[in-house]
Amino acid sequence: MSFTLPHLSYAYEDLEPYIDKKTMEIHHTKHHQTYINNANNALECLPTFSNLPVEELIQKLDQVPEDKKIILRNNAGGHANHSLFWKGLKQGSILQGTFKLALEQDFGSVYTFQKSFEHAAMTRFGSGWTWLVKQNGKLTIVSTANQDNPLMGTMISGTYGYPILGLDVWEHAYYLKYQNRRQEYIQSFWKIVNWDEAALRFSHKI
Repeated sequence: MSFTLPHLSYAYEDLEPYIDKKTMEIHHTKHHQTYINNANNALECLPTFSNLPVEELIQKLDQVPEDKKIILRNNAGGHANHSLFWKGLKQGSILQGTFKLALEQDFGSVYTFQKSFEHAAMTRFGSGWTWLVKQNGKLTIVSTANQDNPLMGTMISGTYGYPILGLDVWEHAYYLKYQNRRQEYIQSFWKIVNWDEAALRFSHKI
């Protein structure tokens, strides 16, 4: 089984003006596809791992042969992260229900959650991701470098948890439109969060 580029449920232009069509097209068909190609190449000689879903594979990186570990950490990680990222984007969804209540309970308010998330995204040095994760039944915010994912565990990614929502803060995710204005990109993210998808992940019904 080979990883394949996931189909988007929306057109490249559907997230404008917050993420522009050109960035989406390049990000999806070039960057994400490259991670997939590299991961597939690395898995060709690893039959034990080649049939695993990517989320399961990145949780077993400690079992991968040393000569393939870094390339799969980066590229299977990139595939997993971007696959979640695309699903987490949508215009017009509404934060509501038990997921909203959980955010308010664990952060004090939705506003406090958003500001804490923005701070984590702004202070991630270089390339990486900011995540809302579930840890031991509670929601918390963590950040990872490069294409690391909390599912990789603390020994590899420096953190852990089940990802509910992720924001790509690599420059390729925003530079065409926002140039160096990462904060503006981060704040625009709230306009296109797919709260329905986040709520499903929170309830583990996916």
